[in-house]
Amino acid sequence: MAAAAAAAAARRAASVLPLVLSSPSRALLPHRRQALTLTRLLRPHGLYSHSARLLSPAAFCAVAASAASASNGAPAERARELHLYNTKSRRKELFQPRVPSGEVGMYVCGVTPYDDSHIGHARAYVAFDVLYRYLCYLDHKVRYVRNFTDIDDKIIARANQLGEDPFSLSKRYSDDFLSDMAHLHCLPPSVEPRVSDHIDQIINMIKQIIDNGCAYVVDGDVYFSVEAFPEYGELSGRKLDDNRAGERVAVDERKKNPADFALWKAAKDGEPSWDSPWGPGRPGWHIECSAMSAHYLGYSFDIHGGGEDLVFPHHENEIAQSRAACCDSSINYWIHNGFVNVNSQKMSKSLGNFVTIRKVTGLYHPLALRMFLLGTHYRSPINYTIEQLNVASDRLYYTYQTLRDCEESCQQHQSNSGNPLPVNTTNCIQKLHDEFEASMSDDLHTSVALAAISEPLKVMNDLLHTRKGKKQEKRLESLSAMEEKIRMVLSVLGLLPSSYHENPALNCYF
Repeated sequence: MAAAAAAAAARRAASVLPLVLSSPSRALLPHRRQALTLTRLLRPHGLYSHSARLLSPAAFCAVAASAASASNGAPAERARELHLYNTKSRRKELFQPRVPSGEVGMYVCGVTPYDDSHIGHARAYVAFDVLYRYLCYLDHKVRYVRNFTDIDDKIIARANQLGEDPFSLSKRYSDDFLSDMAHLHCLPPSVEPRVSDHIDQIINMIKQIIDNGCAYVVDGDVYFSVEAFPEYGELSGRKLDDNRAGERVAVDERKKNPADFALWKAAKDGEPSWDSPWGPGRPGWHIECSAMSAHYLGYSFDIHGGGEDLVFPHHENEIAQSRAACCDSSINYWIHNGFVNVNSQKMSKSLGNFVTIRKVTGLYHPLALRMFLLGTHYRSPINYTIEQLNVASDRLYYTYQTLRDCEESCQQHQSNSGNPLPVNTTNCIQKLHDEFEASMSDDLHTSVALAAISEPLKVMNDLLHTRKGKKQEKRLESLSAMEEKIRMVLSVLGLLPSSYHENPALNCYF
């Protein structure tokens, strides 16, 4: 009786999943009474005692490229061309690597580690992790660089508040950030440079900018002159008269233009500093990314990404700096993710609605948070609510439960793979393949890709639990083929656990 009830609940869940996948409403699932219990099982305590078992980036790229070319019972097709929205051109563009058949260069602005990372960080780095994974799926080799700003005004202020060394504090929060990213299944970038390790590169770039007449020195500070760069404002669409000095920079009367920004800051008592041609000091906020991206990817590369809040002033200033240092500097695609709101209000510390990743993953499994984030297109604002996180958690459990049941059935019974799969199975797999690639190649519409697995999951539950399904020809072969294709989709989306049995979300249940 219990098995029959579970099967009925699974079938009811499958029948409403497409609605849940596509609707932002707070409607309760028909299997809510059971799901409320199961959702709690996706919220383990002591989460960080579990080690994250992820493929290396190189291994993932190899597996993903292989999966993209595998037919899995359906006709093989070449992966679709990728179109990405370019902030600079304000339209979607066909992605064409700078070097055909070469390595794609991608730089994403990293965190300033002075506190626990929040769900806005999770939103950004999950989005770019999906882009990284999908580029690998399309058989691109990717050099992914994501930095740490380990010296900054905010770090210094927090360290002074806590009586801690600034580098010790930034190292501690950097390590916590990396742990958060691993639990969210974000693949490690190819390189993770820190500002403090690249002072020589930063000083050399500032020298070039000064030599090219685009910066000036005032009492040991070095400022970029925005009037020396006529294209300033082309990324954000701002006019020079409208620009302000910058989010992290106080207005200085010594500047030639209020919009001029610091490349180098003269040393102050009690702050970290390095020797330079202009006296001891430390880098400004913006110059670090220009210097480190040029060091690891060259002055011209394919993709530069970050949150929407970085368009101005950070990325605008990066373009100006890099072009001033090297007139041939060029980035083909500027990609930005949208904001996170909390209960329809902008998330901020001042409003008291600041939500850290660890606060969420202390109550929910990290992949439930990832599922929630992928349920909205990366460029759209996303509204964080407990209700929506509950829906994501339910969806995650339902998906894993179905795939686990399928895996166990196929292991317990010997399948006969001598004959072709039934037409309805190959059609189902082909439809999933087409919808997945169409949605992901259209500017990474992850929400549509997730919705595409709902029909195969329903079919699998019918084959597993209904009398009619159990009598279908090539039943086990069909289950195996559909499970393999869904695994591929989940893998590219970063939602595939190392094992349905080992996954901490399910350990306490099975």
